Amino acid sequence: MERLCLDCGKAVRGRTDKKFCDDNCRNSYNNHLKNENGLFFKRINLILKKNRTLLAQFNPDGKIKVSKKKMLTAGFNFDYHTHTYYTQNGKKYIFCYEFGYLALSDEELLLVKREEKLL
Repeated sequence: MERLCLDCGKAVRGRTDKKFCDDNCRNSYNNHLKNENGLFFKRINLILKKNRTLLAQFNPDGKIKVSKKKMLTAGFNFDYHTHTYYTQNGKKYIFCYEFGYLALSDEELLLVKREEKLL
């Protein structure tokens, strides 16, 4: 039975477990697989990076009130964040890495920066 290269479809010669005709085809095939999966993660990481940048830009001092409309106008995407934090009294902080916000109302946010705890 003739084996065919997974990338270009040419006949493969050599070991019985060989899948590619040469190193170029092997690299091309694996790069293609990585690229398909990587585009999804790259798109999400770009959104998270933009959100973090905007939170840092609007909050240079660690805590400030900002309108939700101002964040939306700047391009903030409220659907993407890295984690949430609930306080003991039930307040929900939404974070994008170390920067986050607390919804004070439907139109106003409190931007915060989480302090790193040293071990």
